[in-house]
Amino acid sequence: MTHYMYKNVKIWLMLATLVVVALLAAFWATTYMPLPSPEGFMRRREYMIPPPGDIELYYTLNTVISSVNVTLLIFLLITYISIYMKIKSQFTIGLIIFSMVLLFYALASNPLVHWAFGFRAFGLGPFAMLPNLFTCVALAVLLYLTVKY
Repeated sequence: MTHYMYKNVKIWLMLATLVVVALLAAFWATTYMPLPSPEGFMRRREYMIPPPGDIELYYTLNTVISSVNVTLLIFLLITYISIYMKIKSQFTIGLIIFSMVLLFYALASNPLVHWAFGFRAFGLGPFAMLPNLFTCVALAVLLYLTVKY
């Protein structure tokens, strides 16, 4: 009974952490990520079109989803390392490598990391966040199954 209660507390703590990370990423993305000027968006003066109004929403969502992915992957990595310390299985080493590669992917696709290095990626619309959304769903399922069993 105690082991089951510990798992529930662990899941609730993970969910609370994910909510905090999502809120912080949303705050950071809406406060500190400037939009490009129309000159930077469209280089040719005769076709100077300002970016669409939804672009802020797409990149804010992409930032939040990508930050949640990084957090989920850190939880998975910690869980797999603790499992490896107990059972020393080669399969678990594979899961650790898999989690690390996905963590590098999530970090490389995070707009906050792009922004920190001085790059601005604008103009992709909803297609900029869809891969991260699918990755987020897959990671949430994987983490849930890992913690549950």
